[in-house]
Amino acid sequence: MFDTMTITKAGGALCGSLLIFLLAKWAGEGLYHVSAGGHGDEVVQAYVIDTGADDGAADVVVEGPSFEEVFAAADAAKGERVWGKCRACHKLDGGNGTGPHLDGVVGRAIAAVGEFGYSSAMAEHGGDWTPEALNAFLENPKGWMPGTKMSFAGLPDVEDRANLIAYLETFGG
Repeated sequence: MFDTMTITKAGGALCGSLLIFLLAKWAGEGLYHVSAGGHGDEVVQAYVIDTGADDGAADVVVEGPSFEEVFAAADAAKGERVWGKCRACHKLDGGNGTGPHLDGVVGRAIAAVGEFGYSSAMAEHGGDWTPEALNAFLENPKGWMPGTKMSFAGLPDVEDRANLIAYLETFGG
């Protein structure tokens, strides 16, 4: 059924395939060395990506200007542009949206809009919406007030927060 030449070709193809797999294994081990020993053996990397974690630079925290300094120089016109992130849920005309209206919010008591259904975390918090309280809340709403229904992730830039609060101050109560 099979002649000698066919069997020789099949054997050669098998040996050639095994040789290709062996060469691929050697190339892979050259890039990534993984020890095949027991639990005490250490994995040695063939190359290291420098992330700068060992430089000690992570220990140095660069302090920027304080919120009070940034707020003193805040620009309400720039805050109007930041307001675009808020207007999907809040209004400045006295009407509530998904969130309560924000006209007169600076200096107003927290959870003081009577016709709005606040979360229990917001309703029980107490205090006033001072510029400092608004800054902390706008930076990380869920971190500053755990349990709030506000799903906004926050404004990481202190200048954006200061400008927004300056803009909201123009809509006094």
